[in-house]
Amino acid sequence: MSGRELDLTRSREAMAAAEAVIPGGVNSPVRALRAVGGAPFFADRGEGPFVWDVDGNRCVDLILSWGPLILGHRHPEVLAAIRDQLERGLTYGMPTREEVDLATLLTRALPGLEKVRLVNSGTEAVMSAVRVARGFTGRPKVIKFAGCYHGHADHLLVKAGSGALTFGAPDSAGVPEEFAAHTLTLPYNDPAALREVFRVAGRDIAAVLVEPVAGNMGVVPPAHDFIETLATVPAAHGALLILDEVMTGFRVAWGGAQVPLGLRPDLTCLGKVIGGGLPVGAYGGRADVMGKVAPLGPVYQAGTLSGNPLSVAAGLATLRVLERTRPYDALDDRCGRLAEGLQAAAAEAGVPVQVQRVGTMFTVFFTAEPVRDYDAARRCDTKAFASFFQEMRRQGVLLPPSQFEAAFWSTAHGDSEVEAVLAAARPAFRKVREARDG
Repeated sequence: MSGRELDLTRSREAMAAAEAVIPGGVNSPVRALRAVGGAPFFADRGEGPFVWDVDGNRCVDLILSWGPLILGHRHPEVLAAIRDQLERGLTYGMPTREEVDLATLLTRALPGLEKVRLVNSGTEAVMSAVRVARGFTGRPKVIKFAGCYHGHADHLLVKAGSGALTFGAPDSAGVPEEFAAHTLTLPYNDPAALREVFRVAGRDIAAVLVEPVAGNMGVVPPAHDFIETLATVPAAHGALLILDEVMTGFRVAWGGAQVPLGLRPDLTCLGKVIGGGLPVGAYGGRADVMGKVAPLGPVYQAGTLSGNPLSVAAGLATLRVLERTRPYDALDDRCGRLAEGLQAAAAEAGVPVQVQRVGTMFTVFFTAEPVRDYDAARRCDTKAFASFFQEMRRQGVLLPPSQFEAAFWSTAHGDSEVEAVLAAARPAFRKVREARDG
């Protein structure tokens, strides 16, 4: 496929049909590729580190369903677990022993997770955790950080990252101002701003909600003093710390980013990897805080398909493989070599980029300066990224179609995939330079 134009006839036909019945033709906005142009990737199948579109084009998959597929596509143990559950039933609306097994595994992996509730998505997990924090503290306000995306709940679509940042509309239409009035938005990696807002309004703040490693404005690691402030300031004012580990949970480390960072939050939100590729979410934390959740307490949350047996089966199988094999050091080494190679390839081409990585999450930012926050991310050259994305796709590598998203690596990606991605990146960076030079 090197360098040639792809045959995307069937993908374009599929998009035309989709646009007639689905808003924008997609069920999640970034999939429309509006930020980078071209025909959307209509997936047909996946295997290991690869994904094929409906036109038969094979790509090294660096999206991996936006993070869940840490074992790659169609891992045999995950497939076997799903097949076994299919033979016994799809859903019951009643408790199962496997739900208890998954909850037990999660509490074993995360020291601060004393009680946990399974839900159906990351959005639902975060929305519920915020409600619990308000119910526990009796306070109305929640702090979030610009560029961090926590799902599409009304009160959290305030200077959000991910798709909202991609489309240049951090605040969504349809959200009344009063819904967001109790959401205080601060710069990421700014401990002084966090201390100041608690000085001014600490008695009204129920919780601080944060991605321990930002992934929805691209990958932005937390600064050491920022982590120290998160660990101490909210607690000193009687507020809770909620870590949104929907993306980072069991991906950057066993348990999540909070383990190597030394954070012990009051509440944690999980998703993605813990469902092994099927829809899932979870929130949990201190037993006294979770004791406010119905039927034990007055904070109501429910869901017909919560703890869905298929999602639980896939998640348990995935986590058991990770617990048994502990692949994180090998993944970190291989993904580190990839990131270093991408940085070197950009330098050879004379293209200023910052390849920022934490574990198996990385982003190629088209900027000369390190990205520490939302404002720095917004200054990136999105046209250069779009050119890079399109050429990488022609070369057989599928990146997330936005400058403001994380790319992912899996245990199915080996040394040959490192070389394939770097071989594709060299001409892609040259194309970016040629477009810049006119």
